[in-house]
Amino acid sequence: MATGYLTSEQDAKLRRWERWNRNYFIFAFVALVIILVFSSQLGLSSGESWGPLGFLLVALVTPIIILQLRLACPACGVKIGWQAKLMAPDQCKSCGTFLRAKSSSS
Repeated sequence: MATGYLTSEQDAKLRRWERWNRNYFIFAFVALVIILVFSSQLGLSSGESWGPLGFLLVALVTPIIILQLRLACPACGVKIGWQAKLMAPDQCKSCGTFLRAKSSSS
């Protein structure tokens, strides 16, 4: 298992994924809070029917799952999405490539 570092192009691709993931998470979190707090006032739920609210919840959560499943190690191509939470892991478990630099000056 060779341990290496990402090229600047690979690093840019990974940081772009992190940016999209973080921004969508913030958007989804705020949207979920607003929808859940105001669902009855917006007419999305009632005591007996949660249909439209359920659809909105699925529509907000599905992209999070898709973003996670799309993350692959830029060096070896192995899917690492579930190793990550909001950000990429420090190192790929498959090839050992460091996915996060120790300092930003390098």
